[in-house]
Amino acid sequence: MTVALIGFAILIILVFLRIPIAFAMGLVGVAGFAFESGWGPSLAMVGTRFSETALSYGLSVVPMFILMGNLVSKAGLSAELFAASHAFLGHRRGGLSMATIVACGGFSAICGSSLATAATMSKVAYPEMRRYGYAESLSTASIAAGGTLGILIPPSVILVIYGLMTETSIRELFAAGFIPGFLGILLYLCAVQFVVWRNPEAGPRVARMGWSERLQALKGVWGTMLLFILVIGGIYGGIFTPTEAAGVGAGGAFLLALARGIRSFRAYFEVLVDSARTSAMLFTVLFGAMIFSNFVNRAGLPDGLLSMVTGFDVSPLVVIFIIVAIYIVLGCIFESLSMLLLTIPIFFPVIKGLGYGGMGEEAILVWFGIVAVVVTEISLITPPVGLNVFVLAGVLKDVKTTTAFKGVTPFWCVDIIRLLILVFLPGLVMLLPNLLYH
Repeated sequence: MTVALIGFAILIILVFLRIPIAFAMGLVGVAGFAFESGWGPSLAMVGTRFSETALSYGLSVVPMFILMGNLVSKAGLSAELFAASHAFLGHRRGGLSMATIVACGGFSAICGSSLATAATMSKVAYPEMRRYGYAESLSTASIAAGGTLGILIPPSVILVIYGLMTETSIRELFAAGFIPGFLGILLYLCAVQFVVWRNPEAGPRVARMGWSERLQALKGVWGTMLLFILVIGGIYGGIFTPTEAAGVGAGGAFLLALARGIRSFRAYFEVLVDSARTSAMLFTVLFGAMIFSNFVNRAGLPDGLLSMVTGFDVSPLVVIFIIVAIYIVLGCIFESLSMLLLTIPIFFPVIKGLGYGGMGEEAILVWFGIVAVVVTEISLITPPVGLNVFVLAGVLKDVKTTTAFKGVTPFWCVDIIRLLILVFLPGLVMLLPNLLYH
């Protein structure tokens, strides 16, 4: 354990020295494995890991879901989602912020990326909220918080990677993410209500739309609904594997883009290049994480932690709260995906042996994956890293990050409430997977 902890400390130092997390994990993993077993086995491990990662059929789901998200972004489906939400919620106080959150939830269901959801919705929703005199803090906070839903509501790229790393059923993870994602939408709406209750001028009402206008707005979201039902319904119903569903989803998104008049070769070339760039970045980080995982497993850190937890004779709930606290602290330092890839190899063997809530090993890994992603959502909107906030600052040049961070406080507070609900009521997370698959 001592060697593993020293390696972890060196990794933190390398990250603070601005070395990319993928290379930092790879360097520490290779050197640490060499210290334990010699340079020959260490280099052989690298070659094996690289070939397994590059040739993994399961990982093909990642670029397909990324391609689907990029295609629906290019097709402009986010505008229709916001228009439909606006038609039903805009007349309420803070209604446009509520519409933004609901639209983010809908877009997340066909995108799978928090950063893409935040960046896309900022271009659609922020101008409308600004036009009606919404406070900048509430406008930016609702977009940043709503964007976090992209990594939880299926199909989620991070849930796919978690499933591959822990050998957990991806379809069960997708089923488990649905109720916590819907709960997140409801609690974010409560956060908006709290903000406008304290300051009614932050979110003024707009004119109520008639039912004819509302029905007209709903016609614009048929493509989104159809794509979601096709992909997620196919997975839940056992018609497709997640990998097949990703391919079907990418094909469906391409047809939607064509139907919406996107016929420029240059537009599709940009989508493909962007998808390839994002996939390469994810695979590089994943490759580094796997090398680091081999090192910490070789050094015995997960087994040592499990023995330590057993030796202290503390309740599983205490162990879970300690892990959650570590995640919240790390979320202030690391980018969300890097944080998960760095810690999952260490924590999941400990969680697996806890037997929390009377769940079996497979069920507790599904539950922990959702809890870990919810903690990651919190890190996306809390300072100093708060990637969703910085994405907004990059897209909306006249918005200060300090304004957005101030406005987002009620949203991460309700995220803490959601986290506590999921920890104390694990059956809520496992309700849909148990109904569908057990």
